[in-house]
This record gives sequence, C-alpha cells and structure tokens, in this order.
Amino acid sequence: MTIAAVRLNHAVLFVSDLPRAIDFWTGAFGMTVAATEPRADAAFLRLDRSGNHHDLGLFGIGAGAPPRARGTVGLYHLAWQVDTVEDLEQARLTLAERNAYTGESSHGATKSVYGIDPDGNEFEVMWMLPREDWGAYADAAPVDRLDLAEEIRRWGGVGTAGHLQPGPAEPSTR
Repeated sequence: MTIAAVRLNHAVLFVSDLPRAIDFWTGAFGMTVAATEPRADAAFLRLDRSGNHHDLGLFGIGAGAPPRARGTVGLYHLAWQVDTVEDLEQARLTLAERNAYTGESSHGATKSVYGIDPDGNEFEVMWMLPREDWGAYADAAPVDRLDLAEEIRRWGGVGTAGHLQPGPAEPSTR
C-alpha cells in the first residue's frame, strides 16, 4: 500500500532570527501570521489565498546556528505556485527589490524564478502551463533558459492555479 497524500500542505524551516524571517516571508509573499508559539520560538504563516491553517512554519534556533552548506544532504528548495505568468513576473521584481532573486528557468510545463531567504533557504516561485498544453513536457523536466517576456506574450492572463480563491477557506462540511 502507498500513502494517499494529495499534495504538500506546508513546510517548516529552522531560522536563525525569527522576527527577521517573519519580516521576509510576510513582506515578500504577503503572508500573515496565523499563529505563534513563544515557548518554541515559532510562527506559522498563511498565504492570503490558502485554505491551509498555515503554509509555512518558522522555528527560531538562534543566531549562532550554522547554516546548512549548499549541496549537502537536506532540503534543496520549496516551490510556491502562482496563478498567472504575470504573477511570476511580479515575483521576480519583488525578489529583486529584496535582494533575494537568484535566477530563473523554464522546466517546460513550469516556468520558474528562484530566491533565497535571509537564512539561505532557497525557494522557487513557479507558474504551471495549463495541463492540456504540457505536450512533450508531461514526462520531461528540462532546465532551459526562461524568456519571461515571450511567456507573458503567449500566456498572459491565463490562470492555472484553478481552485484558489481569494479570502478565507470554505468551512468544512464534515
């Protein structure tokens, strides 16, 4: 038997300075603090359009904690999905304004920009082509140069995050 997971619900990061991390993630992504746990020096952040209790947990472990060296065993990056390719362009601008932009690429079915938080945790902001347009990319994941201007020309105004809706989550019917 396999685990019947449907998607990743949230991620949790260790950070050296909790207030600094909260400032970064709320400022860059517009997240709000859903809850805090002072005894654990922790905060739980929620994206505005999320139906999750929290999308990102942050646990402060102190300024003296050494960062994980790039290329060592452990998490490589998180990927945050946006609805439109214009949202991806805005993400690139936001990351550049915060000196957090590290690159971009096309993976065929997804288009991505990359950033890094103040603790060196890498993340991806990605937009996905409509499923019916994946074509040869359905079973491939190239790492190619991203021409974001061309992607906007071709895919501008196309939302692909589907079920995401602004505002609070629908109440459970259970």
